[in-house]
Amino acid sequence: MIFRRVSDGRPYPAHGLTAREWADISPTQVRLSDLTTTKTQLDLEHLLDEDSTYFGDLFAHVVKWKDELFLEDGLHRAVRAALQQRGMLHARIHTIGKHV
Repeated sequence: MIFRRVSDGRPYPAHGLTAREWADISPTQVRLSDLTTTKTQLDLEHLLDEDSTYFGDLFAHVVKWKDELFLEDGLHRAVRAALQQRGMLHARIHTIGKHV
C-alpha cells in the first residue's frame, strides 16, 4: 500500500493559505505511507509531464489535522515517488488546530 488511506475531499476546515504563505513553510520529508490523499483521481498527463512543477510549488502541500497528514496538493509528485520506489516525499506541512 502506497498511502495510509485514499479519500475524496478535504475533511479538515479551510485553512486559507495563499501560495506565498505555503512557500514560507520549510519543506520536510514525510513517509508516503503516513499520508491520506484528498483526491481519488490523478491526471496521467500531469504525472508524466516533466515540467509539471514549472508554474507550481516544487514541494507537495500537506495539512496536519487531528494528528493525520492529508496530501492536499502534489498527488502526482507522491505517485511519481512511489513509482521510483521512494518511500519519502518532500512536503510543506501546515498544522490546523492545536499541536498535541
